[in-house]
Amino acid sequence: MKEPLPDATVSFKTLFTMNKSRLPGNRSIRLTWYRVFLPILLLLGGVFPFQSMAQGNLLLTPQRVIFEGTKRIEELNLANTGRDTARYVISLINLRMKEDGGFEEISQPDTGQNFADKWVRFFPHSVFLGPQESQLVKIQLTRPGGMQPGEYRSHIYFRAIPDQKPLGEKEPVPDSSISVHLIPVFGVSIPVIIRVGPSTTQTSLSDLSLERGTDTVPVLNLAFHRTGSMSVYGDISVDHIPAQGKTIRVGTVRGIAVYTPNSIRRFRMPLENAKGVDYHSGKLKVVYTTPSNHKPVTITEAELILH
Repeated sequence: MKEPLPDATVSFKTLFTMNKSRLPGNRSIRLTWYRVFLPILLLLGGVFPFQSMAQGNLLLTPQRVIFEGTKRIEELNLANTGRDTARYVISLINLRMKEDGGFEEISQPDTGQNFADKWVRFFPHSVFLGPQESQLVKIQLTRPGGMQPGEYRSHIYFRAIPDQKPLGEKEPVPDSSISVHLIPVFGVSIPVIIRVGPSTTQTSLSDLSLERGTDTVPVLNLAFHRTGSMSVYGDISVDHIPAQGKTIRVGTVRGIAVYTPNSIRRFRMPLENAKGVDYHSGKLKVVYTTPSNHKPVTITEAELILH
């Protein structure tokens, strides 16, 4: 599963329904892809960390839920920006982050990983939104007194319920065939994180290398290394610094996380073919900073000398 949005995951499933009439010796199968009620359209907006995130016609604010200190309640604002009524079923799921930044659903925590699902509750569990309507989903931290120091993480998952009879599409007429309907189901999830106790997290960057070619976009490879009790989350900026001349910003990616218990995350970052930038000379400076409405704080940085 790729990560199309900072710190968010998108899932794709296909539901099968079969309408079987007669089964002659020479049978045929007719496959019909339904138009998706909410297409995959992921938009990033707002300012971190209080940004909004859109999937299809669903707009979510904020994109991350973090409980720490005395905070016990968070509210998510869901808004339907489309022209049709939409339904979403809401649940909590548990995900593992892979070394390449992808996610996979798991039922048992890895060593050093703690789930947050038994410590939080939310309401409502499903949402109907008319055109241009919005609704709040309340997330509440429960029984925090019995938690051991560390970080606890689950993901709140919004699963779109597709319209199985899109306008303009008729039901197949029963004949001597099998009609199979493939109904895509899309969902989006955002993390719910509980932090207990002080953070001992440290982060560094390594393994910087540049892939380049005359007709291709240059790609920067790097690795995040994380140790300590908490996840790390921030924005990456890359500047090209020539031996002489002006420093030019050649890349920015917002909202890159390394979750517990992962100690490493490998990342590939396309850079701009900006005018005046020679990727065979000078150096690249990579800075990883905390997202902020004010002045960002540097988490770590590294440089790559170009040849």
